[in-house]
Amino acid sequence: MNFRHIVAAVMVSLCASPLAAQTFQLSHSAASGNPKDVASLKFAELVKERTGGRITVDVGTSSQFGDDAESITNIRLGTIAFSANAQGSTSGAVPEIGLLGLPFLFQDLKQAEAVMDGPIGDKIAAAAEKQGILILSWWNNGIRQTSNSKRPIVVPGDLAGLKIRTPPDPMTVDIFTALGASPTPMAFSELYIALQQGVVDGQENPLINIHSSKLYEVQPYISNTNHKYEATPFLASKIVFDGLSPEDQQIVRDAAKEAGALNRQMVHDQTESLRGELEAAGVKFNEIDPAPFVAATQSVYDKWRAQYPELVDELIAAAKEAGAK
Repeated sequence: MNFRHIVAAVMVSLCASPLAAQTFQLSHSAASGNPKDVASLKFAELVKERTGGRITVDVGTSSQFGDDAESITNIRLGTIAFSANAQGSTSGAVPEIGLLGLPFLFQDLKQAEAVMDGPIGDKIAAAAEKQGILILSWWNNGIRQTSNSKRPIVVPGDLAGLKIRTPPDPMTVDIFTALGASPTPMAFSELYIALQQGVVDGQENPLINIHSSKLYEVQPYISNTNHKYEATPFLASKIVFDGLSPEDQQIVRDAAKEAGALNRQMVHDQTESLRGELEAAGVKFNEIDPAPFVAATQSVYDKWRAQYPELVDELIAAAKEAGAK
């Protein structure tokens, strides 16, 4: 074999090996500048840097590569590699993850993070892997509040007759049904126009999403209901991940954790600061007495405990332990 043949053989071998350059897609539904978006871009930056440019991650902001539910399907098929997804949409494939949104389970973000970083998070991740979905890191979306265009929500009865957009998430639907509202599941990408046109009266989201997607422009009332916590599971396709070398798998895992730390810090910071900005934009905030809301949603616990008795009780115990620290 002459020199040219040797060079050609080496080039063919390199192109067919894991060292060949690869580009993967990362999908999420948040607006540009949202902590989910910023952390996704950080993940892409870290992966590119640490693989010497062999792996490039193309971030699709604002559902550019499909909404959250579509991304779950594509993750399982391997047509999208990564997604900073939503707890509600992921629960369509992994129902156990929806339990993190049990009403009034967590009082603050640190309590929720402590639970997700422990055995409960590992158990849910194991359930996800059976569905072809890897949870590489638990990012934050925040604790959710209720906004609407009609009136302040002070007691559960104030929700009567209001159409409240929810994610396509059975847990959130159950909560607002128990509170007397008319829950209307809808993709986040459709929400602003639906609020603007009066298709729905209100919605529920963390302040970071209300702010970054400018929902406050069409929602003058925000009630600090703190009714449920919402994780951002950072997902990888098991099909794609298994095709990476062990070294690249570790790079991806580490990048997801580091980007997740940035996401969490941003969510913590903005949760503290955004109320003032929204009030300056004309939003009227009000507090609630949580007791009647907690009482009204006990049926939600009964329903989900009947389906997942062991996991619900483990989750409640873990939340209490984390809250006591």
